[in-house]
Amino acid sequence: MTSNTEKRKMNEECGVFGIFNHKDAASIAFHALNALQHRGQEGAGIVSSDGTTLKQRKNEGLVRNVFSGDDLEALKGIHAIGHVRYSISSHGGIMNVQPLLFHSQTGSLGLCHNGNIVNATILKDHLEQQGSIFQTTSDTEIIAHLIKRHRGTMLERLKESLLYLEGAFAFLLLLEDEMYVALDKHGLRPLSLGKMDNGAIVVASETCAFDAIKAVFLRDVSPGEVLMIKDGQLISEDYSQEKRQQMCMMEYVYFSRPDSQIEGINVYYARKACGARLAKEAPVDCDIVIGVPDSGMSAAVGYSQASNIPLELGMIKNKSAERTFIEPSQDLREEAVSLKISTIRSVIEGKRVVLIDDSIVRGTTIKQLIRLLKGAGAKEIHIRIASPEIRYPCFYGVDFSTYSELISAHKTVAEVQEIIQADSLAFLSIKGMIEAVGRKPNQYCLACFNGKYPIHLYQPIDEANLEIK
Repeated sequence: MTSNTEKRKMNEECGVFGIFNHKDAASIAFHALNALQHRGQEGAGIVSSDGTTLKQRKNEGLVRNVFSGDDLEALKGIHAIGHVRYSISSHGGIMNVQPLLFHSQTGSLGLCHNGNIVNATILKDHLEQQGSIFQTTSDTEIIAHLIKRHRGTMLERLKESLLYLEGAFAFLLLLEDEMYVALDKHGLRPLSLGKMDNGAIVVASETCAFDAIKAVFLRDVSPGEVLMIKDGQLISEDYSQEKRQQMCMMEYVYFSRPDSQIEGINVYYARKACGARLAKEAPVDCDIVIGVPDSGMSAAVGYSQASNIPLELGMIKNKSAERTFIEPSQDLREEAVSLKISTIRSVIEGKRVVLIDDSIVRGTTIKQLIRLLKGAGAKEIHIRIASPEIRYPCFYGVDFSTYSELISAHKTVAEVQEIIQADSLAFLSIKGMIEAVGRKPNQYCLACFNGKYPIHLYQPIDEANLEIK
């Protein structure tokens, strides 16, 4: 049985970027990782290649603090992969910061990953019994050991190795003069393919990274797809025929930037549509609509337009503060809320406020924000959430892997309302969310909302009987 601590170490929500055949590969990777910084703020790294040798630079901290001009000059090459990391455990340190770099007699391998391998413990136990020695506690390392145990071309070995993995994953692998890209067979994590003016191939967790480096979006990587980039060619093959598109709905609700396109859907318009639907499902008589900066703003626009209640800028975010959802401890989350948000008293005082947020996970942020609004003289505070109640843990790489973290897991809406001390509270329905975002119901992973997990979890569930599908 895996302990909670061990399970938490492996769960990550991260961002990956790769570029092949560009003379300034490392510098471009740096700018792309800056655009993906919202996906992970605990560590960053780049592995580059000049065509013959792989070089690595990684450290804990933000992208802008990890890399200096000298670092990027030392990483100068024509290919690169990069990673921004968020681990829900504060343990692991620099050894778990990616990309990982491995050396062997047959060559070197750079490797980075976004997601979570749910059968990681089983695979590690098996590999260790076969003689593997792991250098990190990250589940990313598993694929490297599996590749070394198969024969054939790198593409053949990678495809064979991926069949052992269950979970959500988007992998980038860099050899001296080859790059490989792989997405899990359910397409739970976003991954897009693009191209630069000089013909360089780029791949990123979100299309906002392409905008930062002036690359053109080509297409999304498909579930179960493996791409080999070599000698100016892009070769696509499937590693599994059991493919299903089930993008994590939290990408639309919270994680992705509003300017990103996820599976052909603009995140801003998806959130705006959720806000409009919320106004129809949960109307309230108020004076102003305020969005929680930044991820609640898009839904607030939709709510305001659909309800004809004026949208006001009642809260200001300190741009030097990072997102509270991905702070590594509860104490840091609570302190960060009051440091990162300021209220505009002249907008709020004496007003009945509809406060729109994207989601409630632990209840930390919304409770602190209600206190701020009351302190600024709000007459009433009505909370409207542009997603359903998060009632079930996520085991596919999002930062809530236990029931104890989820305020809505064992509490009614009325009980949550009392805890956060709002005048009213309402959530968007699952049906409303699906219809607002605009894809078919079976094209999303909704496990954190409805408990229907698309992939077997390979670990005991002690707190509830969940439906495994």
